Amino acid sequence: MAWNTNLRGRLPITCLILQVTMVVLFGVFVRYDIQADAHWWLEKKRKNISSDVENEFYYRYPSFEDVHAMVFVGFGFLMTFLQRYGFSAVGFNFLLAAFGIQWALLMQGWFHFFEEGHILLSVENLIQADFCVASTCVAFGAVLGKISPMQLLIMTFFQVTLFTVNEFILLNLIEAKDAGGSMTIHTFGAYFGLTVTWILYRKNLEQSKQRQSSVYHSDLFAMIGTLFLWIYWPSFNSASSFHGDTQHRAALNTYLSLAASVLTTVAVSSVIHKKGKLDMVHIQNATLAGGVGVGTAAEMMLTPYGALIVGFFCGILSTLGFAYLSPFLESRLRIQDTCGIHNLHGIPGIIGGIVGAVTAAYSSPDCEGGFPGGIGKRGSRFILKLPFWGQASDENCFEDAIYWEVPEEVNTVYIPEDLAHKHSTSLVPAIPLVLSTPSASIVPPVPPTPPASLATVTSSSLVH
Repeated sequence: MAWNTNLRGRLPITCLILQVTMVVLFGVFVRYDIQADAHWWLEKKRKNISSDVENEFYYRYPSFEDVHAMVFVGFGFLMTFLQRYGFSAVGFNFLLAAFGIQWALLMQGWFHFFEEGHILLSVENLIQADFCVASTCVAFGAVLGKISPMQLLIMTFFQVTLFTVNEFILLNLIEAKDAGGSMTIHTFGAYFGLTVTWILYRKNLEQSKQRQSSVYHSDLFAMIGTLFLWIYWPSFNSASSFHGDTQHRAALNTYLSLAASVLTTVAVSSVIHKKGKLDMVHIQNATLAGGVGVGTAAEMMLTPYGALIVGFFCGILSTLGFAYLSPFLESRLRIQDTCGIHNLHGIPGIIGGIVGAVTAAYSSPDCEGGFPGGIGKRGSRFILKLPFWGQASDENCFEDAIYWEVPEEVNTVYIPEDLAHKHSTSLVPAIPLVLSTPSASIVPPVPPTPPASLATVTSSSLVH
């Protein structure tokens, strides 16, 4: 079935209507918080504040910058793994986040920051809005490549609305603690996205199956997103915590949990591959599961070894989810989860909620714990030279395909026109010769040829 994908009239009108609506609503409801207002000097005088350093901006803005980078760079580049959907992955993520932030500032403002008929805007609002939009970015991963930008804007509108209601119920009515958003951000975002992709099920999606794979450079770009998220995740989980030991502890717990999830992800990814290689899908995603799983309990007295345990199990379960659960969901439950958000956000989010409940139930302000110090042993350098560590032979060094499952690449070689034979043959301009070869293959030099004619060959045909 052919669809009309020309958005020349519809997309501009939709964007302009939404933006004009935002301008009107901000004009009616939004005002600066006292700490961002020109009357801040009066507030300092009234509260006997001696320095502008006491302004909340200087405590919160560094965390806001980190969370902001995660939303726009981290999530955006994480979804560039599809070989021909990089522009849309980054660009549509940019679009939904820019609109979602504005709508979140209003929705969350009405629920949390509404005083005397106005929403009071400060840097804390920006952090909370980014949290909300992060949940939308999570949901976007489930429908990546399958919806238009107009559908994405509509989805963002409804998700931000429902996110705010759900957040208010959990944090204000039930009074649950969820510093890093394991429940409110990740679990909600994952299952909202899975619901949307289930509703929009495409029975003939197999026709686009060849474009759902990655190529070498697209996976490399996606890894940039992974590293941004991994590095800044301690700020994400601690950004809304109270100053002092609570925020400090949240960053430490997240850091440790993330580190543990990397090792277990690598271990499981290698074990489930027949040749012991690593799958880049696992490394791009499951290595982040520890940050999701520790979110609810991040600011609690989880203890350092407890944070490592959370990351340990999150890395294992997330990797297994990518390997076995995603295919099952698609084949049996008609859930076409493009990015595997159920494995990175859904399952670890549930784990995070359980860990938070258990930690809150059994911890006390003076609780402390840990494993006793181990006995360190020094090893000699010759141990590394033993032949059973899986090292590559001398002739196979500097090659990714030894340890990674590397997608096949298409290389283009331009063969110039042979000017010496210009007058003896028909004039044909230089054209590309497409070589479809695996990255690990070595293609011998092509012998001199007459003026090129269009041809598509494989490495095997060149050898013969």
